[in-house]
Amino acid sequence: MRALFPSLLLAFLCLAGPARAAENPHAADVAAINRVVEQFKAAIIAHDGKALGSLFLQDHDSWLSVADASIWAGIKQRNPNAPKVLKGSWRQFADFVQASPKPVEERFYNVRIDTNGAVASVWFDFDFLQDGKVTNRGSEAWQLVRAEDGWKISSMLYSMGK
Repeated sequence: MRALFPSLLLAFLCLAGPARAAENPHAADVAAINRVVEQFKAAIIAHDGKALGSLFLQDHDSWLSVADASIWAGIKQRNPNAPKVLKGSWRQFADFVQASPKPVEERFYNVRIDTNGAVASVWFDFDFLQDGKVTNRGSEAWQLVRAEDGWKISSMLYSMGK
């Protein structure tokens, strides 16, 4: 039996390795997308609008925010004609980050990434801080594409809440 155990263990390990690889055939892409997430956070903290902008497709700008129920009533009370969904721009955000005189940071929680190697979705909960205080929190979703020069954010959607 002792002689049989190493052979069985080796056979199991040989079969388990390919099975694990088949579980996540895009592990390298997930790791690369995680690096985009980390670069995004670092660029905000560093007030580096250029680095932040480099993470987006340059000829495409789809950026939407939507007020969640916790603040929508207050917005409507102040301005009955205010839209619930606002169009923004990564360029405007990069300029804001670059010019902010106060510290800014975005903290991500529960990051989930799904990809087939060509396109990807990233979903997470976040807190956005200015001068150490949370000014917005909610959920955020990115759509990414694998461009010639790596993973790029093609669109962004996030909720505005408190």
